[in-house]
Amino acid sequence: MYKIDISERTLHFKQPAGTSRGVYTTRHSYYLTLTSDELPGVEGVGECATLPDLSCDAKPEYAVTLRQVCQMVEQMGRIPYDMIRAYPSITFGLETAFASFFDAAKKQNLSVSVPAGMENLIDLFDSPFGKGEEGITINGLVWMGTYEEMLARLEEKLQAGFHCVKLKIGAIDFFKELDLIKRIRDVYTQEQVELRVDANGGFLPENAMSQLEALAKYDIHSIEQPIKQHQWPKMAQLCRETPLPIALDEELIGVNVRSMKEALLDTIRPQYIILKPSLHGGIYGCNEWIQLASQRGIGSWITSALESNIGLNAIAHYAAKVYGPNVEMPQGLGTGQLFTDNIPMPLEIRGDKLFVVK
Repeated sequence: MYKIDISERTLHFKQPAGTSRGVYTTRHSYYLTLTSDELPGVEGVGECATLPDLSCDAKPEYAVTLRQVCQMVEQMGRIPYDMIRAYPSITFGLETAFASFFDAAKKQNLSVSVPAGMENLIDLFDSPFGKGEEGITINGLVWMGTYEEMLARLEEKLQAGFHCVKLKIGAIDFFKELDLIKRIRDVYTQEQVELRVDANGGFLPENAMSQLEALAKYDIHSIEQPIKQHQWPKMAQLCRETPLPIALDEELIGVNVRSMKEALLDTIRPQYIILKPSLHGGIYGCNEWIQLASQRGIGSWITSALESNIGLNAIAHYAAKVYGPNVEMPQGLGTGQLFTDNIPMPLEIRGDKLFVVK
């Protein structure tokens, strides 16, 4: 019989995290501690974290729903995936708790029965990355800010050894952002520094194509979510005619049913999708997205959604399992450095790679 205890914690950003939806200064998360009467001394921990104004399950009754779902899991002894598709952050928190529980039992040489449908969680932490034998290539993230702030943050990432840099754009004048990108390309070639930009839906549909054309002059790897989500015909047109690859991010939020995922991918036909387990269905839902995208020749990568190190650690291990070994395409996993009071985990960034410290 499983038991799940729920606790909560508020983390504080070292500096305000600016997005097109506003500025985050704190991050609130719920933590699930999973234990079992049958294996005393073994526990797993997972994180359930929503982003206000972004997560499809960020609702006032979230805490009550979380408690009810946990009680259901205690009674059923498994994660009822189809029943909680509308709660991706809860799904991911439960998956992480079970995966770390199974891993803890394995380390103590204890046998554990894995519920049906959860077999992919048994060895989440078992990979060359998980053993500390190799790192995962990640991108350096430059948050929105003034021109001077973004330039300073950019130079800091390049000095730290990042070869892929992602710029959050849309906060200042577009032509100032273009100038910042031009300054990078004046010094670094496409081979030296891969540039990704994230508009967070900040472009207007009527201006988006001209902005994409302006960006394309600077050898941009991809742009995330150029216009706001839920404009499928306009996004589909952009993806057909774009001079640089488009990656969908927010567009995937709330699309939790397989048939709707198929419809979205078939209608829009993006070049990439970007997956955040807390937003896009947990490991179960992301596996579904990756499978459907791959069948259509659509690329993907995985990023965190400003979780604490508990969630970030699980996402990194998941990326290693999905794309490893030797994950060379940069993933978005550098957010563990954002908080003043993060939860300690054996994660370390060396150059542009994330490692598990053994």
